[in-house]
Amino acid sequence: MPPKAPIKIFSGSQTRYLAEKISACSGQELGNVNLIRFSDGEFATAFEETVRGAHVFLIQSTFPPSDNLFELLMMIDAAKRASAYKVVAVMPYFGFARQDRKDQPRVSIGAKLVADVLSTAGVDRIITMDLHADQIQGFFNIPVDHLYASSIFMPHIKQLKLENLVIASPDVGGTKRANSYSKFLNAPMVICHKHRSKANVVDEMRIIGDVAGKNVVILDDMIDTAGTVSKAADMMMEQGAISVRAFATHAVLSGPAYERIENSQLTELYVTDSIPLKKKSSKIKVLSVASMFSDTLARVYNYQSISTQFIM
Repeated sequence: MPPKAPIKIFSGSQTRYLAEKISACSGQELGNVNLIRFSDGEFATAFEETVRGAHVFLIQSTFPPSDNLFELLMMIDAAKRASAYKVVAVMPYFGFARQDRKDQPRVSIGAKLVADVLSTAGVDRIITMDLHADQIQGFFNIPVDHLYASSIFMPHIKQLKLENLVIASPDVGGTKRANSYSKFLNAPMVICHKHRSKANVVDEMRIIGDVAGKNVVILDDMIDTAGTVSKAADMMMEQGAISVRAFATHAVLSGPAYERIENSQLTELYVTDSIPLKKKSSKIKVLSVASMFSDTLARVYNYQSISTQFIM
């Protein structure tokens, strides 16, 4: 076994709110990173304490803008050049994950590009959660610990004690996730079949399955403009559902998302704190993943299995 290195936890500027929770759960002090900005928008990162020989965990979700990704890359580079023993990128939200394949001619595969850039920067390991596509793990030639928000969501759904529960997938691609919840909660499943003419625009939707007299829980890995989930909730209520709730790991919530959620027939929307909310909403509830990531960091540092994190 390699020699035991001291543990150091640092955060990017946009994920400090979560990093402080993770470090508090870990009983570790969050290290300081100095972000120097120039008048033209260029910036530089510098650690304000030694990381020589240390096991360094860098916490940063890479949601827009792209500065968040570049800041993480520069922290990785700075840690490697400062002779850190190991550098682990903790990315609760892995940006560009929707670009996991060529779905039309002459387009990039952004998720593979991000994986290559992270590897080139010198990262030794990735810890992330609910990737948009599981195959992104294969884009890396380094270990990737892929956590699931199901270990947070499933116990909470059980605590709601909803009668006549039905699990719903917002699209055909999410059936695997919904099926896992359906089996664990011993509840039937329905599927929302949708057609898009372009990104973020749902032209047509149909509900495959019976929701009449049911309490529906829609599951997704992320919620962006909220067009799908709000339209699905309204359709399900029209078809006789008692209530519709949604659980989505990553609260991207761009454009008209907040307005759509407030005006929809959704009872509640549960998200994690992998991405900070832009504003408060009476319907949006946040469940923290800090303890899950804290436990994972400790297990990775101590060379222990993390399989206990997986319900799915």
